[in-house]
Amino acid sequence: MLNMAKNIKLLVSPGCSRCEKTKRILDKNKQKYTIVDITKEPKLLTKYLMVIPGIMIDGRLEFSGVVPDEKALLKKLGKQHLGGR
Repeated sequence: MLNMAKNIKLLVSPGCSRCEKTKRILDKNKQKYTIVDITKEPKLLTKYLMVIPGIMIDGRLEFSGVVPDEKALLKKLGKQHLGGR
């Protein structure tokens, strides 16, 4: 049995097209998440600048630097693919 993720954070920065694509994947699959703009906090900017978009699942960075493969992301989240484009 897969556990449902408790806390999803999407690490983004303004103007990041990969971040927007990643948001669309999460939205399409009705996944709740928190957007974290790393440019608003110097510590986050230094630590995560090269990993955006980044997806943290329950405090662990699971995807970084690329738009994640939708099926792989949903598997990590314990969800089934909803299909469509």
